[in-house]
Amino acid sequence: MKIALVADLHGNLPATLAMEQALERIGADEIWFLGDAVGKGPSNAETCDWARQKCSLWVGGNWDYGIGGKEYAADQYFWDQLGEERMNWLNTLPREREVMISGVRFRLFHGRPVTELMQVQDDKEKLGAAFTGPGGVYGGVIFADSHRPFFRTLREGYIINTGSVGNSIGVPKAHALIVEGEKDSAEPGPLMMTILSVPYDTQAAVDIAMADDGLPHRDSYIREITTGIYSR
Repeated sequence: MKIALVADLHGNLPATLAMEQALERIGADEIWFLGDAVGKGPSNAETCDWARQKCSLWVGGNWDYGIGGKEYAADQYFWDQLGEERMNWLNTLPREREVMISGVRFRLFHGRPVTELMQVQDDKEKLGAAFTGPGGVYGGVIFADSHRPFFRTLREGYIINTGSVGNSIGVPKAHALIVEGEKDSAEPGPLMMTILSVPYDTQAAVDIAMADDGLPHRDSYIREITTGIYSR
């Protein structure tokens, strides 16, 4: 089975649609969503609906809970776009899930608020702590949040970041993780894990943002999607 894990859409519809087309081309059997459908970009209702309609497994991210739970008054722009029904969906997403693929038990979560921000350069002790969760000790961890895809092996097992579809830091393309193996199988077997990098029409994403004078931190968002440099 070929499973795509996507995250951090962040209201960037051109990037999300480019990823959808790439996943269709490679024949993904399922798409799993690892949080942050909304925030930052201008097309939040659209990316939220995409995650709901196209994915078969979901976990929530810090932006989903912050906006869905109306934690910050400064997010009124996003509340107005989404409406109560979408925000309730975002706010009630599970914090984490676990799955078995080809004999490896994976822990799936977004990052924050389950853990503090984790990045590729973090020490082994910090990353290794993520292998222990509510279900005990896992053989693999798949998460998002830092907007940079990476793959590492530690003594505890595999730890993989999906990267961001709509707000990639580092390389400004849309990223996802492709996992190929036997879903729900406890029997050890071959397992392929690949980072998918997808170019998209960045100028179209900039034009949508520029047409929306109400978008909070618009200049920072545009700089991030065009340069890959974190700007807030």
